[in-house]
Amino acid sequence: MIEYFKTKSAAVTVLLLVIFFGLGIFVGVNSEPEINKVKNISGKETDLVKESDFSIFWKAWNTINEKYPTKSTTNQAKIYGAVSGLVDSLDDPYSVFFSPDEAEIFENDIIGNFGGIGIEIGLKDKVLTVIAPLKNTPAYRADMRSGDKIIKINDVTTSGMSIEKATKLIRGDAGTTVELSIVRDGDNKPRELKIVRDTINIPTLDTELREDGVFIIKLYPFSGNSVELFRNALQEFSTTKTDKLLLDLRGNPGGYLDAAVDMASFFLEGGKTVLIEDFGDKAKEKVYRSHGYNIFNNNLRFVILIDEGSASASEILAGAMQDHKKALLIGEKSYGKGSVQEVLKITPDTILKITVAKWLTPNGNSISEKGLVPDYQINPKEKDIINKKDKALDKALELLKNWPGIK
Repeated sequence: MIEYFKTKSAAVTVLLLVIFFGLGIFVGVNSEPEINKVKNISGKETDLVKESDFSIFWKAWNTINEKYPTKSTTNQAKIYGAVSGLVDSLDDPYSVFFSPDEAEIFENDIIGNFGGIGIEIGLKDKVLTVIAPLKNTPAYRADMRSGDKIIKINDVTTSGMSIEKATKLIRGDAGTTVELSIVRDGDNKPRELKIVRDTINIPTLDTELREDGVFIIKLYPFSGNSVELFRNALQEFSTTKTDKLLLDLRGNPGGYLDAAVDMASFFLEGGKTVLIEDFGDKAKEKVYRSHGYNIFNNNLRFVILIDEGSASASEILAGAMQDHKKALLIGEKSYGKGSVQEVLKITPDTILKITVAKWLTPNGNSISEKGLVPDYQINPKEKDIINKKDKALDKALELLKNWPGIK
């Protein structure tokens, strides 16, 4: 999956992990701390704390060991489950704990190449949702769309499923088949799809000069070479003698943060804010500023198309252009994926991926909480999609022809 990570190692031992869960306190007048009743667990020895009552954890632990009729799991597996529950309590779909087996899969996912169907997925309102299908992939050809809700993968229900587990189930060897049950807004019943996996080659950028003088840049992900390709596209635009630029970020799930900052810099003076990373009360906010390429004058007519498949780095670029009044946004409200995760080694064989900051637009608007609201909201209807009518594009072309200016 295309996602922005800050990778960091933390030398934390199993002993410290178990100590963390060992913070029990006395409950009742003469009751013995539940932690003292626990057998065969290391790292229990710790001072008592008053702020949190960990005795409930240890009482549940002891009750499970005493009452549950079968020994279907090990004590270590129960600790992994408890840590997962602790992370789940954050109610953040992007913070995840990986047990040793899951951590190995996660690390392989970061560095490997895989067969798949070509979709970016996320959790929206705790439901597994398609952020965007990628162009010319099996998912794209199967007419999967941004906003589709995936309720089953190969007959496995996705309720409560993490993004990482869903990704593992959807991926597979090229030529094999995955079965998906999806629900689309307006549907009366789920759609059943059988999609043959393929090796996914992700396009980066396309350009087109229309007869009406509108120059279109279609950007797919923010990949490692996207900045160079974007610069080349802008150079091509500058040779056309037109002042009408349309950047299509629909279905763009994001990618590299630095790429979004670089691209914004082509339109902003040096030092202008592109993005704010808000760490809450944990650290001072970090401001990403324009490098000041600023190659265009104020006569540029610039529109950006977005939809609910525009996420992450797409929202950074579009949000900066909107806040600085450099472009008009047209289309649907964006996805709302604006957070930063760190990947930490909790032990040599376990991983914690945790959200450490939220992204804010230059005006301080939270991307995660609100997404981006376009200046001209155009929500496509099913009949328009079937008839291949692109009303958002039509509106953009109309505005570029009869430029209203940006207020």
